[in-house]
Amino acid sequence: MPLESQARLFRGTPRNLARLARALQRGELVAVPTETVYGLAGDALNPAACRKIFKAKGRPTNDPLIVHIHTLAQLDVLAERNDAVERVARAFWPGPLTIVLPKKAVVPDLVTSGRPSVAVRMPGHRLFRELLKLCGRPLAAPSANPFGYISPTSAVHVRDSLGGKIDYILDGGEADIGLESTILDLRDPRRPAILRPGAISAKEIARVLKRPVAGSGKTNTRGAAIAPGMLSKHYSPRSPIQLHRRLDAKHVRALPADEVALFLFKPAAAKTTAAQNVCWLAERGDLREAGRKLFAALRALDDGRWKRIHAELAPGSDGFALAINDRLTRASAKR
Repeated sequence: MPLESQARLFRGTPRNLARLARALQRGELVAVPTETVYGLAGDALNPAACRKIFKAKGRPTNDPLIVHIHTLAQLDVLAERNDAVERVARAFWPGPLTIVLPKKAVVPDLVTSGRPSVAVRMPGHRLFRELLKLCGRPLAAPSANPFGYISPTSAVHVRDSLGGKIDYILDGGEADIGLESTILDLRDPRRPAILRPGAISAKEIARVLKRPVAGSGKTNTRGAAIAPGMLSKHYSPRSPIQLHRRLDAKHVRALPADEVALFLFKPAAAKTTAAQNVCWLAERGDLREAGRKLFAALRALDDGRWKRIHAELAPGSDGFALAINDRLTRASAKR
């Protein structure tokens, strides 16, 4: 059930952005829109503000935070650059790519879970970028939801799940991508690796770096993670999820009335489409659209009606298919 709402939604007017920037400068938290999902932002160089983030989310301190920047000059304050960073940043920033690099001493250990590396992103959402500029500080901003639950892709999602724990939500509309950023490990530029798949694929990054990019797909169950989104159980609704390589009319006919089928794309069979316990993410074979709608669909289905959610995996092994399947696999993992 949604929390009793205390947070206010603010439109992205110049006056509101200035007010929210001052709140961040004072060490308060602001939920912010990004092109990926909504984040819960606080001053990344202020340990007290970062502790508020962990407390509001119920997030364990062994799960590090991503630090968001407005300019490359801010990156130099936070981390050690290398030539690979230059090429990747020119190609993909601002955008849905997070880069893990050796950190500088100014970054609090709380932000990095005590590790000597920091995850940094330059977001592309216009309102968040304006807020970063006005604030003048790098902002730590994990997803604005209770730890482990489905990531929010709208301001209403944030208000429903964290509204009683924060005061400010910047409403920037629905997220364009709807899945968290790709995380790229560039601590050693000779061995680039994807730590979390997202909208920017390993193939795209490899073309820019002119070298292979490994896709680890590793999970973390103990100790401090290198980057967020690496836990085996994550992005999870309360209703259990069962995964299927493909769903079809036969599956739907066999479903109990209190279980629901989540197709990637609109089923062709008219009877299947008309079933009360069938829904889909995209009308046709557009994985980008399916990814954008995935978290919102899981939230809508997680309302107590369904004993189990049957979800269809995406075909393919790169780009949005890999990102969708990563989120569904973690959402379906047993506790």
